[in-house]
Amino acid sequence: MGKIKKIAINTGGGDAPGLNAVIRAVVVSALNRGIECFGIRDGYNGLMKPEDYPEGGLILLTRAAVRGITHLGGTILGTTNKGNPAKYPTMGPDGKMYEKDRTGELVECFRKNKIDALVAVGGDGSLGIANILSEKGLPTIGVPKTIDNDLDKTVVTFGFDTAVSFATECLDRLHSTADAHRRVMVVEVMGRYAGWIALNAGVSGNADAILIPEIPYDINKVAAALRERPKRGKHYAIVVVAEGAKPLGGGLSVVSKELGRAEKLGGAGERLAKELEPLVGKECRTVVLGHLLRGGSPTTFDRLISLRFGAAAVRALEEGQSGVMVALDPPTVRYVPLKEATSRMKIVPLDCDTIATARDLGISFGD
Repeated sequence: MGKIKKIAINTGGGDAPGLNAVIRAVVVSALNRGIECFGIRDGYNGLMKPEDYPEGGLILLTRAAVRGITHLGGTILGTTNKGNPAKYPTMGPDGKMYEKDRTGELVECFRKNKIDALVAVGGDGSLGIANILSEKGLPTIGVPKTIDNDLDKTVVTFGFDTAVSFATECLDRLHSTADAHRRVMVVEVMGRYAGWIALNAGVSGNADAILIPEIPYDINKVAAALRERPKRGKHYAIVVVAEGAKPLGGGLSVVSKELGRAEKLGGAGERLAKELEPLVGKECRTVVLGHLLRGGSPTTFDRLISLRFGAAAVRALEEGQSGVMVALDPPTVRYVPLKEATSRMKIVPLDCDTIATARDLGISFGD
C-alpha cells in the first residue's frame, strides 16, 4: 500500500448513537496526519448514484464540518439499508427484478475519485460489503456499529449501551402505569436475531419475563410464570420481547423481505400480548420501542468507544492494514480480519452470567 493521501468514510445500515463521534474521530485523526477526508452520502449511493446529489455525493470533511458533532445522534452523512452493492436490485431483460453484484463497479468509483482507502462504519451487512471491497483491492478498515451488539470478535459495538440505557428507562416508567392498572405490559425491543438488548434491558429494568431469539418460548410457561406474580403480592407484570423472539415450533414475525435488503421484523410483541391475555386473565398492552432505541445522543460509554474506534481506524490505515475491523478487547482496541468478524453472528450464549443472574432473580424465559 502506497502513502495514503485521500480517504473516504461512509455509514451504512441502521443508524446508531455514536456514528457522528466516529466520523469526527476519523476526520480529525486523518487531518492531523495530512490526509484529506471525504464523506460518502447515504452508504455508497453518493458514489454509485451521484446524479441524485446535485450538491455532490462526496462531501469534503473539514475540521469545521465535524466540529461539535460528537454528542449528536444520527449521521451527518446519511445512511441506508437498501441497495446492497453486492446484491443490487436490477431490472432484468424479462422485466423481473434480480440481485446483481456491482461491487466491481463500486471499486472503480473509488479509483475514479482518487480515493486511496475507505473507513466503512456498519454492522454485519455493511462490513460484509467492506470485506468484499477489500478483497477486490480497495484498502478498507471496518468500524463495528450496531445497537444489536451482534457483531463477532468485539466485546461490544457502539450504539448498544445507549439503546439498552434508553430501553431500561422506558421499563422503569412502565412499572408505575402497569401497577396502576394491574396490567401486563409487553415491551418489544429491537435486536433482530440476537437478544442482547432484551436481555440486558430486561434484567436491568426488573422485567418478569424476557423472551429472546436464543431461547424459543412456550407461551403456557410464560403465562404460568406471570400467574404466580399475584401470589407474591405483585398484581402487574412487565414482559420484554426481542423482535426476533419466536415460540416453540413457530417462526419469526416477518413484516417484509425486499431485494437488496435484510428482512424486516416486527409484530412479536403484538402476537405475544394477544396470546397471553386469555391465559393470564389480565389486560395485556403492547409497547414497541422500535426506532426510539436508535435515536438520541450517545451515552458517555458509546461516545468514548466511538472516538476510540474512529481514531484506531486511521491508525490502522497508517500502519498499512486492510481488510480488518477495529474491535474492543479491553483495555485495548485491536484489529481482527473482516472475514472473521462477519462470518457468524454473535448471539447470547445460554451459559452467560446475565442469563444465570436473571434465572436467580426469578425472571422467566418461557423455557
